[in-house]
Amino acid sequence: MVRDIEAAELAKILGTDSEPFLLDVREPDEVREWSIPGAHNVPLGELSVRYTEVPRDRPVVAYCAAGGRSRQAADALDRAGYDIANLAGGIAAWGTVYDTVDVPAGTATVVQMRRRGKGCLSYVVGAGDEAFVVDPSLDTERYVKMAAERGWSITRVFDTHLHADHLSGARALAERTGATLHLNPADSFSFDFEPLVDGQRFVLGGTSEMEVSAVRTPGHTEGSTIYVVSSQVVLTGDTLFVDGVGRPDLAERAEEFARNLHRSLKERVLSLDDSTLILPAHYGGTVTVKPTEPVGATLGKLRGALPPLRMDEDEFVAWAAARATPRPPNYIEIVKANMGKSDLPMEALVRLESGPNRCSA
Repeated sequence: MVRDIEAAELAKILGTDSEPFLLDVREPDEVREWSIPGAHNVPLGELSVRYTEVPRDRPVVAYCAAGGRSRQAADALDRAGYDIANLAGGIAAWGTVYDTVDVPAGTATVVQMRRRGKGCLSYVVGAGDEAFVVDPSLDTERYVKMAAERGWSITRVFDTHLHADHLSGARALAERTGATLHLNPADSFSFDFEPLVDGQRFVLGGTSEMEVSAVRTPGHTEGSTIYVVSSQVVLTGDTLFVDGVGRPDLAERAEEFARNLHRSLKERVLSLDDSTLILPAHYGGTVTVKPTEPVGATLGKLRGALPPLRMDEDEFVAWAAARATPRPPNYIEIVKANMGKSDLPMEALVRLESGPNRCSA
């Protein structure tokens, strides 16, 4: 009997010495749309002639959309003597998995919450008995529970920008906890919030040693904002990733946004010390995620690894503008929802945000 492996269990072993061989048995067009990084694609209908592509010397986990086709593949490979498990619920289940990693920042702790199937990162910054939350997903219960377990009360909620690829939980989390919602008014919202001011500082946990500074960095969106924690850690949103830089979010204004982005990177991010830890809001499929390490990198490392950070303004604008594409229809509706202007029911919105992020250039 082939065993099932839960998506949360799989997340704990990816990026470790126990990482299995991932076998994606969906059709190529499904794989192009969304897959688990590092997976090898052999469609179920081709498995009988391509089974030799699957190694016998390491554990294998097969998956598909919801677990049906991969169950057939796992049964066949089990009969052939492979060490194989089936991902229960398929990639749909993978899309619901979260895990966390703690990052020290002075007297505070930054908890990176990773939405593994989506490649989305959000943060709970805690000190004393208080916590701020940055870029929460719609699953607000996770933040409430995690803060409570650590003795923190959520008092402020922030977004780094108007998100297009996923639903923001910032407004819902603020309403649920009574926290103050802070957003950059340069992005457009139709509900009440406390407008951020460039350079604004928020003391956390009652100690002047722990400050979160909001710094405006337009480029990905007009209201993009980074948050500097204890002068040691920067939550960069979609302005800077570990595997690239943000891209202009509006293709029709790509050159203008690209020029703003270059200026923001140069003046607000690259002016920081090389030891500053960059923690982004997303990561792509080329990033190896390890259970015990945050998705992040020092600014010094990124200076050497990312060519766009070394481009002059004109070169950067030409490069970034060429990579700007019109928002897909589902992104348009997600943006409307995050602005508070969508008429679609929540179930329909949740379906629209399923899949990977596509925010980096």
